[in-house]
Amino acid sequence: MYPTTPDGRYFVVKQQLWRCSDPSLPAAEREALVTELMSARRAVKEAKAAEDADAMRSARARVNQAKVALGERGPVWWEDGSPDYNRHKVSNTPYAQWFAQLPEC
Repeated sequence: MYPTTPDGRYFVVKQQLWRCSDPSLPAAEREALVTELMSARRAVKEAKAAEDADAMRSARARVNQAKVALGERGPVWWEDGSPDYNRHKVSNTPYAQWFAQLPEC
């Protein structure tokens, strides 16, 4: 399991922050969106294997659409005005001290 920031907004992979899904999404909606995301990712893999540029564009658009709907991309899901640090190196964010204090896995 990847460490999640204390505010629940990000998880950390290889010292990089990735935005978590919107926790206010109803479970059934989240499940449907994750199912679509996985299907779209499989479509990307298939398009890559087939070297089909049109299918690749379509599949990547589906991935993006699902991630935006989940709150992992696009407008942030929190409402306190805090900036988005998605895809930032954790050491270059306000989470640096928190991360430095974590035990190494």
